[in-house]
Amino acid sequence: MAGSCALLSSDSKKRKKLVANENGIYTSEYTTGKEEHTMKWSAALSRGLLYSLIWWILSDGVMASWWIGAPAVLLTVLASMKLMPPVTFIWSEFAKFAVLFLVHSLRGGVDVAWRVFHPDMPIAPDLVDYPLRLSPGPSRIFMCNTVNLLPGTLSARLDANNLKVHVLDVRQDYRTELVIVEDSVARIFAADLRQPGRVA
Repeated sequence: MAGSCALLSSDSKKRKKLVANENGIYTSEYTTGKEEHTMKWSAALSRGLLYSLIWWILSDGVMASWWIGAPAVLLTVLASMKLMPPVTFIWSEFAKFAVLFLVHSLRGGVDVAWRVFHPDMPIAPDLVDYPLRLSPGPSRIFMCNTVNLLPGTLSARLDANNLKVHVLDVRQDYRTELVIVEDSVARIFAADLRQPGRVA
């Protein structure tokens, strides 16, 4: 079934609406003012509910604390909307990513354990450069954090459009795995992928 979602373009103040057709292919369109207004209110409401829940937990549910909590939640929502505008997050793609992540983690964990306990310890650690295709923003941060969680890889440094990764065995096809992860993250955030080396 066709669906749509919206995000803030990284190089413009206009918002893109990514519309999925029946084949699951996304195309970009610009939202109308009404759609953008609805999206902002929806994001503000969801964040307000989340921050209210956090305050309720921290205050042990004491009603009297809301004299301070309500203004604090309101200011936090306003600040978050200014500092981190709403972005696309496709939950169905995240569910697929979670399965992919689990499979890669289990397989990678077994491989790392085998290498560590092998008498010859067949490892060849090295720092490698991976040219990022994701533009700066939440999707890129998500990608870097995911690399940290996968067995055998660790994000060492993030430059302009390059991620320096520590790999346990440079002889393995680590680039293919990183490409798979980046492709999956791009689908979660409905993000465009640049050609490596192209300035965002």
